[in-house]
Amino acid sequence: QVQFVESGGGLVQPGGSLRLSCAASGMSFTFYAMGWYRQGPGKERELVATASRGGITNYADSVKGRFTISRDNAKNTVYLQMNSLKPEDTAVYYCYAVDYPNTYWGQGTQVTVSD
Repeated sequence: QVQFVESGGGLVQPGGSLRLSCAASGMSFTFYAMGWYRQGPGKERELVATASRGGITNYADSVKGRFTISRDNAKNTVYLQMNSLKPEDTAVYYCYAVDYPNTYWGQGTQVTVSD
């Protein structure tokens, strides 16, 4: 049974930083591309960042230069370092794993950027 444990969300002021973690179990982590989506209030879910099995990364234009995705295959964990946070980054952040046709989702962690 695939399970994810997400952590690191919370309330932060604009310009601040947070680091999200997503620890996976019940899967062959190295076989999966990993990534993060987010869904803000009243918005559709959007892709934030991905890290391929080989570690190649991609980012949404809105977060380039501010967010960094990384994976630690020894710990079965994917991270999202978020710097220079803006109010528009407020959302529930979901980690996911994909090895077509299998896709798995985390439960989500809330990130709120506000004064």
